[in-house]
Amino acid sequence: MGECPIEDADLAKSFPDYAQKVICVLEDAGYEAWAVGGWVRDALRGVEGHDVDVTTSASWQQSACALRAAGMAVHETGVAHGTVTAVCDGNAVEVTTYRVEGAYTDHRHPDEVRFVQDVKEDLARRDLTINAMAWHPQRGLLDPFGGRSDLARRVIRAVGDPLVRFGEDALRVLRAVRFSVRLGFAIDPRTQDALVSCAPLLGLVAQERIGQELDAIVRSGKAGTALLEQPQVMCQALPELAACYGFDQRSIYHVYDVYEHIAHVCNACQAFTAGLARPELQWAALLHDVGKPVTFSQDVEGHGHFFRHPQEGARMARKTLRRLSIPANVTDAAVCLIRLHDERMSATPRAMRKLLSTLSHECPGRETALAFELFNLRRADAVSKTASAASWAGELDQYAELLRKELQTGPVFGVRQLKVSGKDVMSACGMRPGPGVGMQLDMLLAAVMADELPNTREAQIAWLRGAEV
Repeated sequence: MGECPIEDADLAKSFPDYAQKVICVLEDAGYEAWAVGGWVRDALRGVEGHDVDVTTSASWQQSACALRAAGMAVHETGVAHGTVTAVCDGNAVEVTTYRVEGAYTDHRHPDEVRFVQDVKEDLARRDLTINAMAWHPQRGLLDPFGGRSDLARRVIRAVGDPLVRFGEDALRVLRAVRFSVRLGFAIDPRTQDALVSCAPLLGLVAQERIGQELDAIVRSGKAGTALLEQPQVMCQALPELAACYGFDQRSIYHVYDVYEHIAHVCNACQAFTAGLARPELQWAALLHDVGKPVTFSQDVEGHGHFFRHPQEGARMARKTLRRLSIPANVTDAAVCLIRLHDERMSATPRAMRKLLSTLSHECPGRETALAFELFNLRRADAVSKTASAASWAGELDQYAELLRKELQTGPVFGVRQLKVSGKDVMSACGMRPGPGVGMQLDMLLAAVMADELPNTREAQIAWLRGAEV
């Protein structure tokens, strides 16, 4: 759904009944309560958004008691920070006591959390003005820091002094970038200066938390925008990119340095997939050329070369994605795409079967989808080079069409698709169980994939009987 700012009356109509029940229970028990966070922000934009979070003057024990008395299940999910989770009509609502935070000596976690009775104090501790608003079904919007105005102006601005805000919790630096690129908002000049000043503090943040924010940026489809608009922040968050920044490729095939090329490839992947690029393709685009700086060489004419950079990039990418705690299924697929993104390929059915076989070996069951993702990565890579190199993107349409035709025939690219089994090998060749059976199946598969043998049981049994063991 696109943005369509709404009036307060419409906001009240869109407020979920289950959240209103939670607020009513707390206030009927004598406490104050407000809806806060992402729901308020997105609702004001006219965008269907987050689950509703509630903040209240009640302690977590008081909240839990009142909500349970109303028949709601309550889970003590974060009581150290005053948070419980109520389940109302099947919906989870986080309920948190108004709080303020002490100093952040590690630039990540508050040294202390103190509970207060004024919601404005609670809002003052939040990161961005657009996230520092509260809503009440009767009292309306509470907006002490101008968040609604910033939404209208499409501006990201820190609450209070941005240097203090980002110095408290360095992860807020990446959060600001994420909101900026995802929403398409500009960053307030003072806030931008603070982002750059505080970016080095990201080195103090746990890599898993950095990975969560980077993954959100990548999955938003705006990684390329983040790279181009926030190079200082992105290079601090992902040090592998720092070596790429400003790295002259000295190549007749390139018009951008390595970093700029990566950014354009990220954007092109989104364009070729109509904004639906899967996470493994987006991560592959972001990391596909990180191996270039360490593999750079020049010939006698001064032209740059990057021999085996896909292999080195794949190695680096796996290490990076593991460090960031990116899910293994995404990591394996992205690494595979990176390793193959510059592989030579011919427009033949045999080449398509070989590609499927390679992908099946590394990511079983995902070979077909990954093959088309690889073509999109290679298209994006091509159009992000010189005009002459970009023309090769059109040739990939031939590969895609050839792959589609091959898939219609049920191509053989794995031993499981052969018409014979290990038992057939042992019977036909007089073999005992062992590695030799697998070797025979592999040779048989190679013969079928090379069109030297049809995929029929009769032909394969005959081949086995004539094979030397």
